[in-house]
Amino acid sequence: MAAPEPTAPQWPRTQAPGGASADTGPVFLLDAEGRVERGILERWIQAAKPEDAPRHDAIALEGGAGRARLEARIAQGDDPLFAPLRVTWLPKRRADGSRRVGWRAVLLGDPRDPGPLRQRLVARLAPERVQVVAGEPAPLSELRARWREAGGLDLDAQAGLADFVARQARLALERAERRLRGNRYKVPRLVREDIVARPAFRGAVARLAGELGRSEARVMRDAHRYLREIAAAHSPTMIDLTDQLFRAMWTRSYRRLRYDRAALEAVAAQSERHPLVFLPSHRSNLDHPALYSMLFENGLPPTHTAGGINMNFFPLGPLVRRSGVFFIRRTFRDNEVYKLVLRHYLDYLVEKRFSLEWYIEGGRSRSGKLLPPRFGLLAYVVDAYRRGKSEDVVLVPISIAYDQIQDVGDYVSEQRGGAKQRESFRWLVRLFRGLRRFGEIEVCFGEPVSVAKMLGPPDPTAPPDPDEEELRLQKLAFEVCVRINRATPLTPTSLVTLALLGVGDRALSVGETTEALDDLLDYAERRALPGNGVQGLRQRDGVEATLRELERSGVVTSYEGGREAVFRIGDEQHLAAAYYRNTVIHFFVTTAIAELALLGPADAPPSRRGEAFVREALAVRDLLKFEFFFPEREDFLHELRQEMHLHDRGWEATLAAPDGEVAALARSLRPLAAHFVLRPFLEAYRILADVLVEGAGEDRAALLERCMALGQQYTLQRRIRSAESVSKSTFESGLRLAAGRELLGGGAPEALAARRAAFAAELARAVRRIDAVEAFAAARHVGIEV
Repeated sequence: MAAPEPTAPQWPRTQAPGGASADTGPVFLLDAEGRVERGILERWIQAAKPEDAPRHDAIALEGGAGRARLEARIAQGDDPLFAPLRVTWLPKRRADGSRRVGWRAVLLGDPRDPGPLRQRLVARLAPERVQVVAGEPAPLSELRARWREAGGLDLDAQAGLADFVARQARLALERAERRLRGNRYKVPRLVREDIVARPAFRGAVARLAGELGRSEARVMRDAHRYLREIAAAHSPTMIDLTDQLFRAMWTRSYRRLRYDRAALEAVAAQSERHPLVFLPSHRSNLDHPALYSMLFENGLPPTHTAGGINMNFFPLGPLVRRSGVFFIRRTFRDNEVYKLVLRHYLDYLVEKRFSLEWYIEGGRSRSGKLLPPRFGLLAYVVDAYRRGKSEDVVLVPISIAYDQIQDVGDYVSEQRGGAKQRESFRWLVRLFRGLRRFGEIEVCFGEPVSVAKMLGPPDPTAPPDPDEEELRLQKLAFEVCVRINRATPLTPTSLVTLALLGVGDRALSVGETTEALDDLLDYAERRALPGNGVQGLRQRDGVEATLRELERSGVVTSYEGGREAVFRIGDEQHLAAAYYRNTVIHFFVTTAIAELALLGPADAPPSRRGEAFVREALAVRDLLKFEFFFPEREDFLHELRQEMHLHDRGWEATLAAPDGEVAALARSLRPLAAHFVLRPFLEAYRILADVLVEGAGEDRAALLERCMALGQQYTLQRRIRSAESVSKSTFESGLRLAAGRELLGGGAPEALAARRAAFAAELARAVRRIDAVEAFAAARHVGIEV
C-alpha cells in the first residue's frame, strides 16, 4: 500500500517568554548538498514566509563556512529557534501507487539521491517528486540543556555545541523523512555518528585505553574502524532492491510463502513499545530472504540482522549491509576494543527500539534438528536490558519450514565428513543456478518471550553474579528454542520420510504408505500439533504427490514394473530423508522414550514398576540430552505422564497390577515410534561406545574419524539397521555426552575402561529394546500377535 502524501511543512512560529511574538524569526538549518538543493530550500523559505514574519536566518550545515556561521550564531547569547530543512527526492510513482524503486530505475543513479544534473531535471519536469521536509524545531536553550545532559560540560565550547545542534537537526530530519517515506523505511542513517558522539562511548574508550596501556587516540581509531566494519548502513533504495533480489531467489524455488498475517501484526504491534529480536530457525540460505520479503510486503522495516563476516563478499555484502545486515566476526574473544564497539552498537539499537534478527543456533542445522543455542549476541542484548537500555526486550521465536530445500545435498556431504563449501561470488552463482521448484515455505511464530518477565526488572545497581546470570541466560535461550520447536509445523515431506525410514530398506506402495501415516496423523490430531498442510495425506492422491516430489529430488526411488508402484528411500539418501524427518522428530521423542521405559521394568515387582518406569525414562532422557531440548526433571515427568495418559487413561493401573502385561501396554501405543525416532541416535552412540571400548584416545578429530569408519563397517555388515546413524553431527553430540561422563580420559586406566564398558552395555540394552519395539510395529503391520 502506498504511503499517503504528506502535507506541506508550515513556517515555524517563534515566541518570546510569556507567549508574545518574538522579534527574531527562526534560524533555518539547511541540510542541503549542492546549489540545487540550497536553491529549492531558499525558494521555499521565501514562498512560505508570512507577511508579518520577523527577520529570519538560514545556515547551511554542510562545509566549514556553515559550521563557522552556526558557531557564531550560537555565541550571540539569545535564544533562537532552530528549524531544520531538507529536500527529499521521491522516486517515480508506480502503477500500484507506491514509490518503490526497481533495478532499471537505478541505471542512472539512485532516484532518492540524484546528482546535480538529475536534480535540475526532476525539479523542472517532475516537481511533484521534490518534497521539502521540516524537522521538529527546537530553541537553543532546549538544545543546550540536551547537550549538557548528554555530557557537554564546557558551556563555553561553542564548537562542541554547534556539532551537537547540527547532529540533532539531522536526527529531527531523519524522523520527519521516515514519516514521509513510510514505516517500511524506518531505519537509522546516522548510527555511527550518534554512537561516536555519545559521552558513554567516549568514556568507555578512554577507560579501555588505560586498561590496555594504549593511547586513547589509537583505541578510538580502532573503534572507528570496527564500527565501520560492523554497522549496517541503510538505504531506502537498497531496501527496495534487496526485496526484489530476495523475492526473485525464493520465488524461483517455491510456489508460495505462507504465514499468519494476524500473528505478524500482533508481533509488529509490540515493536511500538519494546525492541523486538527475531530468532528464526536456520535451515536454508533462503531463511533471511523469506523473512525479509514477509516484512517488506507488510510495510514493515527490515530488521538489523547479524550476519557472519564470511557472507561479506562482493556483491552480496555491500548490498545487504545497506538493507539491514551487520557483519560480525566469528571470533573476537581477545579483542577488547571490538567487543566494546559491538556492545555499544547493540545498546544503541535496543535503546532506539530497532528490531534485531539473528539465528540462535549460530549456523544452519545439518541434521534437520534445532541446534543447541549460542549465547553470544543474546548475552549482549540481555546485558543492555539489565543496564536499563529498555524496559523490556521481546524475543520472537520463529520456525521456518520448507517442503524441501536445495541445501540438503551439501548437508549430507558434510554429515559424511565432507568440508563445508566456502561462501564466495562463485558460490552465490552456483546457488542461483541450482534453484528449482521445492514446494512452499511456511513461517510460523512461536509465543514471544518477554525478557522482563523471565529475568525480572532491571537493576543497574545490583552487584553482578556471573554464575546466576549465566544460568538465567541459558534458561532464556532454552525457552526460545523450545518455543521454536513448538511452532514448527508438520509437513507432508517430514511425515512421509518419517514413515519410510520407519520400515528400513523395505519398499511401500502408496496404499501401504497411507496406512503407515494413519497412526502418525491420528497422533498429530490428538496432540493438536501444528501443520495445516498434512491433512491431504489422508488421501492416496496426497500421499502419491508427496512421494513423487521426493522422487524428483532423488530422495525416494520407485519400482513400477510389478502390480503397483512401490517406493523406498534411495541408495545413499537416508541422511537426506532423515534431515526432513528430523525437522519434526521432537514431537515424537517423549512417546518413544515411554516405549523404551515400559520395556525396562517388565521384571520389576508390580509395586515398584512405576518407580522403574520413571528411572528408565530418565536414563534414556539423560542419554539424549545433547540431541533434544528436554524440560526440567519434574516438568519432563509431567509431560511423560500426560503422554501416557493420551495413549491409555488407565496406564498406571495396568503398570501396577500384579498380572499387568507391561509389554502388552507398550505394544498398544499408537504410533510405535522408538525405532524411527531414537534408533539413529542410540545406534550412533553405540558405535562411539565400541570405539571407546577399543581403547581410543582423547583426540576428538581422531575419534570422529574412527566412528565414521566403524559406522561404515557396521552398515555393510548390517550390525546397525539405520544408515543415518553414521552421521558426523550425531557422533559430535555423542562425544559431548561422553565427555560429560568422563569417558574420553582421566583417572585410572582400569576405572576408565570400566566406565566405558558400562556405557556400551547401557546402549546395547537400549538398542535391544528398540529392536523389540520395531518387532511390535512390524507384527502390527502384517497382523501378527507378538
